[in-house]
Amino acid sequence: MGTKGTVLVTGGAGYIGSHTCVVLLEAGYDVVVVDNLSNAKSDSLSRVEQITGKNIQFHLTDLRSTRAIKDVFRQEMIDAVIHFAGLKAVGESVEIPLAYYQNNVGGTTNLLEAMLEFGCKNIVFSSSATVYGDPQTLPLNEDCPLSAVNPYGRTKLYIENMLVDLAVANPAWNISILRYFNPVGAHESGEIGEDPLGIPNNLMPYISRVAVGGLKELPVFGDDYDTPDGTCIRDYIHVLDLARGHLHALEKLEQDPGLMIHNLGTGQGYSVLNVIRAFEQASSRAIPYRVTGRRAGDAPAVYSDPSKAERDLAWKAQLGLEDMCRDAWRWQQKNPDGY
Repeated sequence: MGTKGTVLVTGGAGYIGSHTCVVLLEAGYDVVVVDNLSNAKSDSLSRVEQITGKNIQFHLTDLRSTRAIKDVFRQEMIDAVIHFAGLKAVGESVEIPLAYYQNNVGGTTNLLEAMLEFGCKNIVFSSSATVYGDPQTLPLNEDCPLSAVNPYGRTKLYIENMLVDLAVANPAWNISILRYFNPVGAHESGEIGEDPLGIPNNLMPYISRVAVGGLKELPVFGDDYDTPDGTCIRDYIHVLDLARGHLHALEKLEQDPGLMIHNLGTGQGYSVLNVIRAFEQASSRAIPYRVTGRRAGDAPAVYSDPSKAERDLAWKAQLGLEDMCRDAWRWQQKNPDGY
């Protein structure tokens, strides 16, 4: 038993999960990870152990198996759960929606049933700014209307609704819903980072793959948006700031807050071209890009109002675009082929 208790991290071998494991271990928690490794490699966890000098209990388990997840609760004394596990590619969710509902919604239902059975009532859930749909007003705060526009976003919204219903049915639950904006960057050691399978879906890993010579050029989807330079604006947040946000949320759960919902972002929007320029500076490499047509469903600008998290959780993003690019580039150079 660690000094602060044991946290089950589902999807802990993934990008955000592995960075959160580092932050939890450094803060004195014991960490148990459940991951089916469908989109991650267990190497990330051995590197987390190297970085922290601490051990992780790893279970190769799929949340779609009720029996398997209950076995984990039977073996480990779990005090709280941080729930990352899920499929996360917007485009893919449009092609194979049932897989998304089964993994994300079904898996979460199984997890919550196991928590209920074993008397564990503290959970931090990894949601997403996609639940805001196409923003009507900016910046986005937690009271903005919700309307997901693709199956991935809808699974996040259904899970949020499920957690809200659970909180109403049983006020003993302490639930933190964290809506992330765009996580980028890597641990400053360069040992863990984002390792997408195949061609990256996200801007930063795509840029770093181009910088390292793995891809020829970056497609920029549209330069005719109503933004200062015509390219889409997003709120990028360093993955370590995001990981710290989970730690702050977890610590808040110990005060019995009931249900909490917070944005995790910087509140600052950067355009695609801003990110390209910043990455060129960080890597001292030119990033060739080609403007192509707009991508369906891309809003011109999306950025957060993160002030509620600062008020309630005493959390604020500390790392800027320069740090995000520098750390992403260090990871990419040290690991040109990922793990």
